[in-house]
Amino acid sequence: MATNIRSENINNSFFDGYYKDIWRHIFPEKTTQAEVDFIIEEAKLKSGQQILDLMCGFGRHSLELANRGINVTAVDNLPDYINEIKGKAATKKLPVEVICTDILEMQIDQEFDAVICMGNSLQFFNEEDSIRILSNISAHLKPGGKFFINTWSLTEIAVKNFKDKSWSRIGELLFLTDSKFLFHPTRIETVSTIIPDKGDREEKRAIDFIYSISEMEAMLNKTGFQLKEIYSIPGKKQFTIGEPRAYIVAEKL
Repeated sequence: MATNIRSENINNSFFDGYYKDIWRHIFPEKTTQAEVDFIIEEAKLKSGQQILDLMCGFGRHSLELANRGINVTAVDNLPDYINEIKGKAATKKLPVEVICTDILEMQIDQEFDAVICMGNSLQFFNEEDSIRILSNISAHLKPGGKFFINTWSLTEIAVKNFKDKSWSRIGELLFLTDSKFLFHPTRIETVSTIIPDKGDREEKRAIDFIYSISEMEAMLNKTGFQLKEIYSIPGKKQFTIGEPRAYIVAEKL
C-alpha cells in the first residue's frame, strides 16, 4: 500500500548552501550545449517561440536557450538562483522571464511551445504530486508541443546503479552520501554531508522517487501526453537498461 510520506518536500532546501557550488560542477558546458541542441531540434523550436524551464536551477538551459533567440520562462523555488538568472539575462539582454515559486503552486497564464524539466527534478515528487505537476504542464503546453524530462532515477537505472555510500571531492568541498533504497513508495533517501576545508559542515537530506518507464508512461498518459522516445544520449542513442541517465520525450495530445 502506497503512503504519502511528504508533508513538506525536503528537497526544497537541498540546493542552497554549498550544494549550489557542487551542482555547477556536475554538468560541464558541453553537456548543456548538447542538451539544448537536442531540445531545439526535437521540438523544432524557432527564434521567438516560448519554452518553460521548470526547476531551472541556476539557469544553464534557460540562458543558453535565450541566447539562441528562444523566449524562456524560468521557474525555481530558490531566490538565489532566480536572482542570478535575472541578473545575467538583464546584462546580456536575453528574453528570459523568471518566476520564484514552488512548482506545486505555479500559476502561469500562458501557453508554451515546449516544456523542459531537467536535472532529475521531477523525481522529487511522489505520484500524487507528480500527477498534479504534469496536469499543470499539460494545461500550458500547446497541442503537439514537446515535454522533455531528464532523469537518472528510473527503476531501469536505479536498480543497477544504486550505491549506498559514495564520496567525492569537488574543489575545496568533500561530498559524502549515505543512501537507502526503500519501498512503499519506491524511493531513495539520501543524507549528504558536505565538509569544506574551512568552515562548518552541512548536512542535506533528499528523496528521489523511483518510477519505472511503464509507471512514467502511465502518469504521462493520464495527464494528456504520449511518450514518444527515451534517449540515453540526447537525440543520438536510444535508452537501454542500466545506462546512467535518460532523456524522456513526451508530446501533448
